Amino acid sequence: MNEEKILKEQVKEIDLNEIIAKYDKESNFRKLSGMQLRIVSMLAILFSLFQLYTALFGVLAAQLQRSIHLTFAFVLVFLLYPANKKMPKNKMHWVDIATAGVAAFAGLYITINYHSLLMRAGDQTPVDIIVASMAVLLVLEAARRVVGMPIVTIASLFLLYGKFGAYLPGFLNHRGYSIERIVSHMYYTTEGLLGVPLGVSSTFIFLFILFGAFLDKTGIGKFFIDFANAIAGKAVGGPAKVAVLSSALTGTISGSSVANTVGTGSFTIPLMKSLGYKPEFAGAVEAAASTGGQLMPPIMGAAAFLMAEFIGLPYGRIALAAVIPALLYFTGIWIMVDLEARKTGMKGLDADKLPKLKKVLGERWFLFIPIVVIVYMLTAGFTPIRAALFGIGSSILVSFFTKDSKITFKSFLEALEQGAKSALGVAIACACAGIIVGTVTLTGLGLKMGNGLVSLAGGNLMLTLVFTMISSLILGMGAPTTANYIITSTIAAPALLKLGVDVLTAHMFVFYFGIIADITPPVALAAFAGSAIAKSDPIKTGINASKLAIAAFLIPYICVLNPALLLIDTTGIEIVQIVITSLIGMLGIGIAMEGYIFGKVNAILRIAFLAGGLGLVDPGAFTDMIGIAVISVCMIYQWFKYKRPAAAKS
Repeated sequence: MNEEKILKEQVKEIDLNEIIAKYDKESNFRKLSGMQLRIVSMLAILFSLFQLYTALFGVLAAQLQRSIHLTFAFVLVFLLYPANKKMPKNKMHWVDIATAGVAAFAGLYITINYHSLLMRAGDQTPVDIIVASMAVLLVLEAARRVVGMPIVTIASLFLLYGKFGAYLPGFLNHRGYSIERIVSHMYYTTEGLLGVPLGVSSTFIFLFILFGAFLDKTGIGKFFIDFANAIAGKAVGGPAKVAVLSSALTGTISGSSVANTVGTGSFTIPLMKSLGYKPEFAGAVEAAASTGGQLMPPIMGAAAFLMAEFIGLPYGRIALAAVIPALLYFTGIWIMVDLEARKTGMKGLDADKLPKLKKVLGERWFLFIPIVVIVYMLTAGFTPIRAALFGIGSSILVSFFTKDSKITFKSFLEALEQGAKSALGVAIACACAGIIVGTVTLTGLGLKMGNGLVSLAGGNLMLTLVFTMISSLILGMGAPTTANYIITSTIAAPALLKLGVDVLTAHMFVFYFGIIADITPPVALAAFAGSAIAKSDPIKTGINASKLAIAAFLIPYICVLNPALLLIDTTGIEIVQIVITSLIGMLGIGIAMEGYIFGKVNAILRIAFLAGGLGLVDPGAFTDMIGIAVISVCMIYQWFKYKRPAAAKS
């Protein structure tokens, strides 16, 4: 009872709202009341109803669907997110109300003048140009408020490149474009603000976010934590393994590394600390596991939906390709956690303090049904829109199984409101990233950058991969995964394609590194959120998280060297072989990182374990055999050194 009391006090001391506001700008919106709250709630609910209506009865023409989607996002962002810190957080400021009005006009301009704009395509009037300029500036301002300055800076540099590229040397040079040409391309075509990224946001990304909001109302978050506790709570290092498992499960319905870290970390991090884990390690475990949630099928991060659209593959194929890499990622973290727990002598939780698996499943098994429905429909070839609709419908139906999980009319409206608010960051990030994509299509920069990266690497595949990884990590600093993926897939992925890398593999490569930027110092938002809960040093927490997620740095390379890991042109036997060798390799690298197996590992053996593990990254039979041999010999030595004497004594 004393432990439970201490844990409750620790959780009480944590201001989760403050942490989310600091590290997740999307969640730092005004807390309104009275009439202002009712107005915003009504707009958010109408936003969700519009998306549901078009999903059920047919999506509108591309520019209409996307302009209305952007208009809702515009208005809600300017009403909910203050322009600066001096503005009130509990009521709207007249400046923001006025800005929202201007944004509504700019957003609906295309909707209202749709047919006349089509008739004069390429021959815009002065008013058209003014409205397009306003739209571009408003997108940058909205992104500054809800996403952050990194993406605004990058998008602004791309706009300047479109204007002044004629003055740049070498492969970056182009003829240069007028402001009129740039803004009209950005707003009146489907290659800029209203391009593919916003198109995906305005259809199935929104619906899957809405699905997560409805599922959340059923109490699935608590169910996942109880389920993870029942399975892993009493194992060696139980609380840390609960964090890994619950974050993997929660990640199937959450597309935010920071939100996932704070959501599950508010329980797991204080629990780990109460059992003796160092604060930096406790925060790192949760951050690394939560970041991996975006890699976990069936509902990965929003960028996965963009990938499906960009490369022209069904989303079900993307999710299927991600299964083995995601399992390897979490297995890698599990191995690191287990080794750390054994090294420091951490025990599991007492069995009598944990929920019973039979009881957890017996009472709430039905909460898995919506996820099963989604998985079936995606793998059966249904469209993501149809799968999301059935997922929402099934989550509402299963909620009536018990009184505690029942979705009432009030909670139904709350889910609509929550879903719309959760989609704002993605919508604005997609619109802002559309500026980057628009500049690339206008100037041909993507091909030029691809050629530049290949030239810089001298045509060497491994060097190109390293440069692409570094680019993805840098671009991911402080930028949301969606925007990061759009940038890297537009600029960096072409370099890999030029060297013959399969299109799915190339996009998965930049997708992975864009995601793990959230735990890679110096700007590691998920790790910083974990450190805030753990009250630890942010940089040390980020370094620990990167070490725990070492698998994430290796898996993309394994995928490029052997695409069979993504289920590309492979057989069942080959998949089993790759998974086994990859797991052995990660075990070897994990031992090298932790410096422990059966007992302390000396420096020479750590180098040997690392070499053996890296040897298994290369899919060749010769390197596999050498890697397995080296790791096996080192393991046998460690066993004889530490375990055999203990066995002989007993």
